[in-house]
Amino acid sequence: MATVTGELRRVSRGTKTLLRVFVALTAVATLALYGFAGSTEDWFSWTIRPPLTAAFLGAGYAAGFVLVVLGLRARSWAQARAAVVTVAVFAALTLIATLLHLDKFHFGAGGVVARFAAWFWLAVYVTVPVALVALIVHQQRAAGSDPERRDPVPAWLVAAFALQGLVMLVVGAALFVAPATARTLWPWPLTPLTARVVAAWLIAFAVAAVLTVLERDLDRLAAGTVAYTVLGVLELLALARFAGQARWDSAAGIAYLVVLVSVVPVGAAGWLAAARARRRPVADATPAAAAPAG
Repeated sequence: MATVTGELRRVSRGTKTLLRVFVALTAVATLALYGFAGSTEDWFSWTIRPPLTAAFLGAGYAAGFVLVVLGLRARSWAQARAAVVTVAVFAALTLIATLLHLDKFHFGAGGVVARFAAWFWLAVYVTVPVALVALIVHQQRAAGSDPERRDPVPAWLVAAFALQGLVMLVVGAALFVAPATARTLWPWPLTPLTARVVAAWLIAFAVAAVLTVLERDLDRLAAGTVAYTVLGVLELLALARFAGQARWDSAAGIAYLVVLVSVVPVGAAGWLAAARARRRPVADATPAAAAPAG
C-alpha cells in the first residue's frame, strides 16, 4: 500500500468553484432534458428527436450532477480526481461535437429561451473544458500526497467495471468517430449531433470505469459508484417512459438492455462496498511499545 508522507493534497479553491458552477449547469440540463424531453425545441439549445434521446442525455447530466456534488465533499484531491477527470472528458468531447454541428443549434431560430440556451451552451463548452484541464494539471502538480489506499476494490468488481467500461468505450468511440454507425449500434435513431453527445457520455463513464481500476481504492470510487447507480436507474425509467421509441427486438436493443440492467447492481455493489469500508475503524497506528512497561 502507498504510504502518506506529509500533508494531504487537497482540492483547490479554484477546482471547487468550477465544480459548483458545473453543479448548477447539470441541474438545469437535467430539468430541460429529462423533465421536458418532448419540448426541446422550446427549452433547449437544439431540437432533439426522439424524446428518448433527450431523456438519455438528461439522465447523464443527472448522474454528472451527483458525481460533482459528491466530489465537492471530498477530503482530498485523490477522492475528487475521478469525478473531475470524468467531467473534463465529457466537456471536451461535447465541445468538439458542438463545433462540428453548429448549424443544428438555436442561435437564430426558436423562442427566446431556446436561443439563449444555444448561446449559453456554446459559452459554457468553450470555457469549461479548458478551465478543467488547467485545474487538473495544477492539482496534480500541487504540493502534498494522496491518502493511503486502505480498502482495495474486490477483483470481481474491478472486472465488472472494466467490462462495462470497455463496451461503453467501443460503442462511444464508434458513434463519435462515425455517427452513421448508430443505425446498427444503437436501438433508436440518432442524428450525427446526438450520436456524438451520447458518445461523449458513454466515453466519459468508460473513463470513470478505467479510473476505478487505476485508483484501486473503495474510498476513491465512492462518488463514481453512486453516480453510476443513478445513471442506470434514470435510464431504465426513461425506457419505461418512452419504450415505444426503440427497437428492442434488434441486436442493439438487446445488448443495450443487458448492459443497462447490469449497471444498477454493479454500481450499487460498489456503493455499498465503499460505505462499509468507510464505517470500518482505522487501525490504531500507535506502536504497542508506547504503552507503559508493566
